[in-house]
Amino acid sequence: MRGDTVAPNPDAQGILAAILEQSSRHLFGPTSQPAHPPKPQVVSLAGLIEKISHLKPDEIALVKKAFQYADSAHLGQYRQSGEPYITHPLAVAELCASWRLDAPSIMAALLHDVIEDTGSTRQELIEIFGGKVAELVEGLTKLDKLEFQSQAEAQAESFRKMFMAMARDVRVILVKLADRLHNMRTLDATTLAKRKRVALETAEIYSPIAHRLGLNLVYRELQDLSFRHSSPFRYATLDKAIKKARGNRKEMVVKILDAARMTLTKSGLEADLRGREKTLYSIYMKMRQKHLSFSQVLDVYAFRVTVKSIDECYRALGVLHALYKPMPGKFKDYIAIPKLNGYQSLHTTLVGPFGMPVEFQIRTQDMHRVAEEGVAAHWAYKDGDDHLTEMQTRAHQWLQSLVDIQDNSGDSQEFLEHVKIDLFPDAVYVFTPKGQIRALPRGATALDFAYAVHSDLGNECVGAKVNGVQLPLRTELKNGDIIEISSTPNSQPNPVWLTFVKTGKARAAIRHYLKTRRYSEAIQLGERLLSQALRQHGGDAALVTDDIWEKLLHWTGSKGREELCADIAMGHRVPAVMAKRVEMLIRESKGHSEQMRLDTAEWETARDDMPEHKQAIMIDGKGGESVSFPACCHAIPGDNILGYLGKGEGLQIHTHECRQAQRLHHRDPDHWVDVIWAEDIQRSFDVSIRVDVKNAKGVLARIAGTLTSADANIAHVAMDDRFSESAVGIRFVIQVESRYHLAKVMRRLRQNQDVLKITRVFGK
Repeated sequence: MRGDTVAPNPDAQGILAAILEQSSRHLFGPTSQPAHPPKPQVVSLAGLIEKISHLKPDEIALVKKAFQYADSAHLGQYRQSGEPYITHPLAVAELCASWRLDAPSIMAALLHDVIEDTGSTRQELIEIFGGKVAELVEGLTKLDKLEFQSQAEAQAESFRKMFMAMARDVRVILVKLADRLHNMRTLDATTLAKRKRVALETAEIYSPIAHRLGLNLVYRELQDLSFRHSSPFRYATLDKAIKKARGNRKEMVVKILDAARMTLTKSGLEADLRGREKTLYSIYMKMRQKHLSFSQVLDVYAFRVTVKSIDECYRALGVLHALYKPMPGKFKDYIAIPKLNGYQSLHTTLVGPFGMPVEFQIRTQDMHRVAEEGVAAHWAYKDGDDHLTEMQTRAHQWLQSLVDIQDNSGDSQEFLEHVKIDLFPDAVYVFTPKGQIRALPRGATALDFAYAVHSDLGNECVGAKVNGVQLPLRTELKNGDIIEISSTPNSQPNPVWLTFVKTGKARAAIRHYLKTRRYSEAIQLGERLLSQALRQHGGDAALVTDDIWEKLLHWTGSKGREELCADIAMGHRVPAVMAKRVEMLIRESKGHSEQMRLDTAEWETARDDMPEHKQAIMIDGKGGESVSFPACCHAIPGDNILGYLGKGEGLQIHTHECRQAQRLHHRDPDHWVDVIWAEDIQRSFDVSIRVDVKNAKGVLARIAGTLTSADANIAHVAMDDRFSESAVGIRFVIQVESRYHLAKVMRRLRQNQDVLKITRVFGK
């Protein structure tokens, strides 16, 4: 081979021949049986070498070496299109080179599939190319060799691995985006089902990441390709309509360009003025969101004005506003306040000829480079480089936030869910009381702002002032708002917060706190349930030795006492079964104390002689997440109650009258435990009542007044759908302290002349 065409190394081929027989696990495949018969092809490095002229000669030599290795490793493998597989990593490397990435990035692009699809190992790459290149390749490798319960779990774990590698080194995602872009360009060779699946994944994950990192050229192309493959008919129809309209609007576009150029030149501004057609996807989304037909979408074209300085940007804006009238509310200054991904430009929409809206974007050359290439612009990677651009600093801050989300996520699928939430294309810009600017996703609340500042501030947040006015934590923020957060050390997250926070960081931190608190409560409840079960058998948990615990843990497979107790509390294990097992282990141990040597009769006698209050679990209403009072019967102090250990639901307290409890007891009798009310309970409980009243004007207000006068808070109210002319039934959920308090409320209601009948509602 001549020039920059590199032949595979015969020795390397011999070494790797044994490991090249395996079939592909790659998304688009190397395959030993391509869809089209392979033809002998000479794969040339000329295109890549031309694009890496920014590298040093020794770095170019390393890139050639990486190509040789990849070519040998993928020898005999073909893409589903029938091309040699090496054409794919070579194309990915060329994309990375066009962004002027460094040598390790381009080498990783060439080698990115060798661990996954050949017999190459990470250690082998370290020995040949060094640790940094091997680390980049490892970060790009999917987790196909591990076993997962589902495809979704495997995919989520692969994404989590990639995001964590990306947080350590942004080059991982740059190479991955190049990989995905080339795969999307060549997706036609795959099946329709795979095209749609990959297109959806690209639209949900990779396209938003490209936007978040400011790679707008990649972002727009991935969006269009995803649209093309996920909705081929709509794409083709819209493409045909645009081509048809292009000729009709060409004269209009030329007229606008000529008029704008002439006006800018007369004003002494040297500007590069270009028009571009908006992407099919952006036009399609505008049609969907605004319910427009294609003929109603007038602003298909956008015009970009590039000048030399920021001062000239604002001068050009004034000139264009003098040429065409600006549309109210359609001006955005992204120079003064850049977008979350570092994008800067002036955006304005003007009323052009014949009333057609015309969008202009005004920026400097440097801004244009950043707008197109994002975090890859002005690339100069150095470990610990302190001279990052503002856009690169923002990108690194976002990547670091991924680490925080990972730390607070329970599993890979939850982590991926939080990251998807965080990949918002739009943002609002708000200020701290000291004037520092913070960018948050559109729709973010004051609570999201608190968590954006620090997780501890969010956890302890009790209130927020927006522009000096005290407002609820769920208040959505607007551009320019000044936010002041108040907090107390004793405050803690409320589960309700999950219903309105918008950022992944806030959602992950709240869930992590609640899970930790629930787990701690579950451990305490599990210990109480196990102690109760042992007491009912005449035993004592305090007398269970470490050796007995070890044997019990071995029998259950639990990792420790805390895990076993939590499983008992959450209903995954039955306390009585655990107690019986402990009894058996104690018998086998032949006793270290007299208590441990009790025979069966003695255990039963001890249990029968024990007072009821020592056998049952005390319910004081402070069980937190681990003890709940289901709405089916709304148990309150004074009711006869029993406890059900629902699997994964903790201890549920039901009344004896509850029909759902009766059904559960018949179906699953082993999961019930004895419970009794504590003597001094300082809280209110929900209870359901039905009140039949006269059908008269203002009756609901009068009944509500009676309830309030009896110190009963109304939590919910609903009226029967069917009622007569003379009477109507109203269901209330009220909050009372006990049966005595409920009786007082019902007596007060009976004194109301509108009330015909009162009934407490049990069960569903």
